[in-house]
Amino acid sequence: MGETFPDTAPSVKPPEDRLHSWKEIAAYLNRDVTTVQRWEKREGMPVHRHLHDKLGSVYAWRAELDAWARGRNLPAAPENGDDAPSPSPAVLPPRSAISTSIARWKFVFPLAVVIAALAIGAILWLQRTEYFWRNPIAAARFQTVTDFDGVAEAAAVSRDGHFVAFQSDRDGQMDVWVTQVGSGEFHNLTHGGAPELVNPLLRALGFSPDGSLVTFWGRKKGSSSGGDISVWAVPTLGGQPRPYLEGVAEFDWSHDGSRLVYHTPGPGDPLFVSDGGRQSQSGPIFTAPAGTHSHFPLWATDNAFIYFVQGSLPDKLDIWRITPIGGTPERITSHSGRVTHPVLLNRRTLMYLASDPDGSGPWLYSVDVERRIPHKLSSGLDRYTSLAASADGRRLVVTHASPKKTLWRMRLADSPAEASAADRISLTTGAGFSPRLGPDYLLYVSATSTSESIWKLVNGKGTELWSGLGARVFGGPAISRDGRTIAFSVRQHEQRLLYVMQADGTNTRIVADSLDLQGAPAWAPDGQSITSAADDHGVPRLFRIPVDGRAPALLVQDYSVDPTWAPDGRFIVYSGPDIGTTFSVKAVTTEAAEQPLPALTLTRGARHLTFLPGGRALLFLQGEIQHKNLWLIDLETGAKRQLTNLAPDFDIRDFDISPDGREVVLERVQERSDVMLLDLPGNNR
Repeated sequence: MGETFPDTAPSVKPPEDRLHSWKEIAAYLNRDVTTVQRWEKREGMPVHRHLHDKLGSVYAWRAELDAWARGRNLPAAPENGDDAPSPSPAVLPPRSAISTSIARWKFVFPLAVVIAALAIGAILWLQRTEYFWRNPIAAARFQTVTDFDGVAEAAAVSRDGHFVAFQSDRDGQMDVWVTQVGSGEFHNLTHGGAPELVNPLLRALGFSPDGSLVTFWGRKKGSSSGGDISVWAVPTLGGQPRPYLEGVAEFDWSHDGSRLVYHTPGPGDPLFVSDGGRQSQSGPIFTAPAGTHSHFPLWATDNAFIYFVQGSLPDKLDIWRITPIGGTPERITSHSGRVTHPVLLNRRTLMYLASDPDGSGPWLYSVDVERRIPHKLSSGLDRYTSLAASADGRRLVVTHASPKKTLWRMRLADSPAEASAADRISLTTGAGFSPRLGPDYLLYVSATSTSESIWKLVNGKGTELWSGLGARVFGGPAISRDGRTIAFSVRQHEQRLLYVMQADGTNTRIVADSLDLQGAPAWAPDGQSITSAADDHGVPRLFRIPVDGRAPALLVQDYSVDPTWAPDGRFIVYSGPDIGTTFSVKAVTTEAAEQPLPALTLTRGARHLTFLPGGRALLFLQGEIQHKNLWLIDLETGAKRQLTNLAPDFDIRDFDISPDGREVVLERVQERSDVMLLDLPGNNR
């Protein structure tokens, strides 16, 4: 007979449904006794006790255990009572807990997605802005090396950082000088006996890998051939200059001194790599496209790449790199400006000089060659003309320049001896450049630290005709034949604009804003259009730009800049591409047919040409890169005649002739520059 217990209802279950001990319960659930006792205590597994039994004997019903197990998501207990161990099942929460969890995830999951997206965006922003970038010269110690009256430029430093070489006119003529850092002593190494030394658009000075020689770029004086360019060398402790790399314009040794990269002054500046210090017997690894240049070759610290500056001179350049075996160059910077003198502080940190899109500068820049985000390291009125680094990247030398531009007037004569001395023109602005002579007035450009303006001088009185915030006038203004209208090109807000205005500064308007203008504009003789060069698929070509708003038309297919119209309007004279340090002068008719001219090859920096009244002769600048005189060429006979004999320190950069052909106005540039040393703390590797 079954018993009735106070804690249970009378059983109606069959006896075989009952489990009589912990052992039987554990066997039924395929668990050990300890586990099922824990379930009973912590999870409410239905187990009954015989209350009168001192040992607390227990029993359980199979049906109740099955129902409890289903609610807990346990696997169904086998009917055979197999007690083999099995993995512990997960315990499901009650249905209300599941509903609460689902509701919580409906809120938490979108929030988590938003947080993740913000985190990814922040990481990308930090990478794009280089939040963790640090100025490599922020803690540098600056020291002035030279404090001369005049010029100290093109500085170089030996690989060990102990010697600094530079060019200076301290003894009157331009020479190569050297000093040991900290000694305060300076030694002239060339004493006026070197060839032409100055070339600001390449690395003119350097050292041999062991520092025993100072090397320098040289061109035979008075030469107009690229084949007369070579690299020379003179012992650092003094001696006779000798050729170092003949027919080579620039070079760089690999860090271990075993390999040489160099370029020649041929078209496109062919770039060669050789072993053992000998010039290459094989072809170049790279040649720049026609009309462009590749300068400043530089070995990477691990010799994996050769960096160089490529583009159109003087101010559409950028830094590229190529492997020592050649291939397709890879672009590193995107300034499209005046970019020069790259140096590597370590494998990834590249420093160089670059101008801004408005033409200001050049400034010091730094870029990580992998991230390629440029950072300007200098600003304000600072202007740098060269940069070099020791082999470990811990010592830099720069030349800090402050050029002064003034205007001078002189009467022309039949011979240089008869020419009058130049007289300085007093300007309201103090300094000026790009002079142009109109009927009874002088036009020129003046600059401040933030913009440039066009001024008119009449009877000694100056009047500002135009100015623009952040504007830079390039190429010089052009005056129409009747003197009533002025055209000028401007870089402003990263655009190149062609303006026209009346000679009194009124009715100013833009006539071209979609062309990538290059060089100086020129009025057509009929005054109905302006001729200017513009970049066309990477090559400057001459366009005719109507002043009435009609579309510009291509005039010259070849490389062509800085046009000058013949007075009768039959043909136009222009400059061709630089080959080495020279360029040729060409001409075409209004029908774009070639116009015969006497052979005329000029030196870089002398692109401005002008006709004498009558159109039979052409006036131009000829000489060294930084010292030229005025010459005349008869277009019928080809005879040339020198018109001035200016002092060596009288550096002409631009000029113009009066309408009657009797007087010229000259732009003189007087450089004042010094060498500065930067010592960087720690190790940049």
